[in-house]
Amino acid sequence: MLTSICGINWGDEGKGRMVDLLSGGYDIVCRYQGGNNAGHTVINERGKFILNLLPSGILRENVVNVLGLGMVIDIKHLTEEADRLRAQGVKITPDNLKISDRATVTMPYHVLLDCLEEDRLAGKKFGSTRRGIAPAYADRYMKKSVRMGELLHPEQLYERVKDIVEWKNLTVAGGYRNAPVTAEEVIEYLKTYGEPLRDYICDTGKLLNDAEAAGKKILFEAQLGALRDVDYGIIPFTSSSSTIAAYAPIGAGVPNLKLHKSIGIMKAYSSCVGEGPFVAEYFGEKAVRLREEGSEYGAATGRPRRVGPFDAVASRYGVRCQGADEIALTKLDVLSDYEEIEICTAYELDGKLTREFPYPDALDRCKPVFEKVKGWNTDISHCRKPSDLPKAAREYIALLEKLCECNIVYVSVGAERDEYVKMK
Repeated sequence: MLTSICGINWGDEGKGRMVDLLSGGYDIVCRYQGGNNAGHTVINERGKFILNLLPSGILRENVVNVLGLGMVIDIKHLTEEADRLRAQGVKITPDNLKISDRATVTMPYHVLLDCLEEDRLAGKKFGSTRRGIAPAYADRYMKKSVRMGELLHPEQLYERVKDIVEWKNLTVAGGYRNAPVTAEEVIEYLKTYGEPLRDYICDTGKLLNDAEAAGKKILFEAQLGALRDVDYGIIPFTSSSSTIAAYAPIGAGVPNLKLHKSIGIMKAYSSCVGEGPFVAEYFGEKAVRLREEGSEYGAATGRPRRVGPFDAVASRYGVRCQGADEIALTKLDVLSDYEEIEICTAYELDGKLTREFPYPDALDRCKPVFEKVKGWNTDISHCRKPSDLPKAAREYIALLEKLCECNIVYVSVGAERDEYVKMK
């Protein structure tokens, strides 16, 4: 059984929360793209955990966790994240964490270049997290990257680093007029943070293939959402990797395997970190209220998230991109104090009504078309089955199903692991 957990919108939908919930029924949880440029917040009986690189399955002791070849891995951040979780009582050993030998290493000069470029762009910046993700992927496709497997062959790697640094300084020093990077500091970085990870590095493609052949259940965990995908998202305000569920087997290292199920995650309203068009965005008091009630601040950056009502146009597009078989709706409880709830059901583009998500260049010309529905104006955190939910809440869920053309199976009514309703 191969299942993907993927984001329907701009990211920050609550994927970590759902992976934590569902991972109890799986043997392996695998991240297949992205790096430490996003965060998954998980709250369970053991406490609150912020995860950037590690899969959310790391919080279950019997689950093997994999960092797939499609990822870009900041080895310093990974080391510090693992140490922080160990201090919280989480087991992290080579037995329950496996790192693909083909995954790309995010280098210090990638972070430097990311910051230099965002500073150069100034008011036209992409909204990067300044963690080196785009430069790392760029080097990957230019065949100038360092792979995790090379950490197992340090002498060859250190010789190669000298050539890479010479090439990289053509941009760092020659282009941005910044102080050049030295091979010595890069090599020292790789020794300090790379050598402790050597026992975790392996051929994760073989591991996953063998697991599938043995009947093991594998859960693929995506980062960000469909609208941040490098191909299908709101270009150029996207991530630099494929956030699409169909990429999961490829980014995990098993392109020969096929998904059995795609579970899309979306919020009961909209939220967005970073720059770019966000048609249904709230401003002023409406935004402040929703942001505070939903605690909408980025797990990786702490930045306030932009917020708005549920966007049916963007969500329907995201469902299609992700090939979602079912939906998990998160944070329905955040809307519990509203007597009326707005939904963006269409866009007005150049004076015409559209329910189709347009090409990114047209989004700035779009205006949201809102419809109001009755709220339930009561606490639902105690609800555990559909009949416990107020009628207005059930009607809201049914309307979102109709608008997105996909069944909503799970609904979270709180942040804790057991605070959810299974609708079907």
